[in-house]
Amino acid sequence: MSEDTPPVIQITGLHKAYGQLEVLKGVSMTAPRGHVVSLIGSSGSGKSTLLRCCNLLENSQQGEILFDGEAVHWKRQGQERVPADRAQVTRFRTNLSMVFQQFNLWSHMTILQNVMEAPLTVLGEKRAEVEERARALLDKVGIGDKADAWPAQLSGGQQQRAAIARALCMEPRALLFDEPTSALDPELQQEVVKVIKDLAAEHRTMIIVTHDMRLAADVSDHVVFLHEGVICEEGPPDRLFGAPQTERLRQFLSATMAA
Repeated sequence: MSEDTPPVIQITGLHKAYGQLEVLKGVSMTAPRGHVVSLIGSSGSGKSTLLRCCNLLENSQQGEILFDGEAVHWKRQGQERVPADRAQVTRFRTNLSMVFQQFNLWSHMTILQNVMEAPLTVLGEKRAEVEERARALLDKVGIGDKADAWPAQLSGGQQQRAAIARALCMEPRALLFDEPTSALDPELQQEVVKVIKDLAAEHRTMIIVTHDMRLAADVSDHVVFLHEGVICEEGPPDRLFGAPQTERLRQFLSATMAA
């Protein structure tokens, strides 16, 4: 990536509150193209809220969000601010595919139909091209033989891999993962971790919210430790996990590793 290339996602001074509860207190972070950024921290620290603000699933009260150097346009709506340009929101979201903790597959569609649906309906692509790409992606995540199965027939790990294939089928500029392994038992977690590691090796831009410190250490270019709505510490994974600078991060890692 050249120095002139803007980050895929850049957030500056972001504030988010639910009534009197301030969840994000001026957070700034950057996801450069081809980099993996992991967000770690205790439950309630603001990690998932920050991720949802990235994808404009949540509206923030203050701060800037830029995609490939283009700022979100806002307007006031009462005491809140909301995106002013719905077409811009749609354009941004089609380039930011999100993988949730719960797999959110459509139960009335086969796995192949789940993966194909968004490119067909949102992007209006040709069915033959989408099907070819979808089958290749299911092979990529190791469940090509499950294309005609229903979600209920798959294990949790297989469903999450199908959700990743669905996200990839949109050919996004960045992937956003919200606790992608936390709903799975340890054996099934490893199936999903392998896929995420493979994607990181391809230098895909990703932001990962995770409680899995080993995953964060293995795949990240940059790790952000959130505590009570602020960034308490950030940096390369070898420094954060090997030589944490703050007592709060040391306590968090000690508790996490002991769990």
